[in-house]
Amino acid sequence: MLNTDKVKIIACTGFALIAFAGNSVLCRLALGEKTIDAASFTAIRLLSGIIMLGLILLATGNAKTAASKGSWSASFMLFLYAIAFSYAYITLDTGTGALILFGAVQLTMIMASLISGHKLHPWEWLGTLIAFSGFVYLVQPSLTTPSFTGFVLMSIAGMAWGVYTLKGKGSQSPLCDTGYNFLRTLPFILLLALPILSSSHLSHTGILLAVLSGAIASGIGYAVWYIALRGLSVIQAAVLQLLVPIIAALGGIIFANESISLQLVLSSLMVLGGILIVVMGRNYAAGLASQKNS
Repeated sequence: MLNTDKVKIIACTGFALIAFAGNSVLCRLALGEKTIDAASFTAIRLLSGIIMLGLILLATGNAKTAASKGSWSASFMLFLYAIAFSYAYITLDTGTGALILFGAVQLTMIMASLISGHKLHPWEWLGTLIAFSGFVYLVQPSLTTPSFTGFVLMSIAGMAWGVYTLKGKGSQSPLCDTGYNFLRTLPFILLLALPILSSSHLSHTGILLAVLSGAIASGIGYAVWYIALRGLSVIQAAVLQLLVPIIAALGGIIFANESISLQLVLSSLMVLGGILIVVMGRNYAAGLASQKNS
């Protein structure tokens, strides 16, 4: 039977992944339809996150009592991810960009885990390979040769998000850490916004999408993700994020009247199966190790 802590981790992980997928859908709608320029979308997205998290911190009284208040390095990674992600999608199609982004996230987190001395269990290798193969199969028909600029920018976005996730692994105050991380992006936002004030392209739809992306999918979603990271290993967190494109694809079916394809079903089974192998395999290995030590 699941205890309360495990239920909380599962619920927070699920919410965070849905928020990430929602973020992807909102960004695609905004930039794909050219309702707003990339710099303005990024600035409004981060500002909305600052306001939303600030209001939550004030309402809960956590702003003054928290011992942990994020870091400048995490804030820079957050900003770097957001700006590189937006600009990369100017020159990359959706499938190619998603593959580069989540591939970079996973590779960054796996490399960090290896560097820290963690040896991957054979089940983790197998599950990761199956899950990543399912993701490649999902986007493969839409792959095109990416522009060099777009490839570099999306790779940077993925690496930045991977590092940001790693920095949140030991967070004792997820809401405060996320709130202050967003707040510290303000100087970067100003540096970004000032040069493009006269050339920005805004519309009511674009602004609304950016606000929803920043306040809900980013601000609240990232805080909940920091909570989820307490109960996830680095490898589990890396592989679980491969679920995001699957959820985003399902969102396209629901909200954009896209049809369900056999390819989507098969790739979903591969990704979900790979994730299950990683999570269950690692727990099984840990159980065997504890039995030997007892």
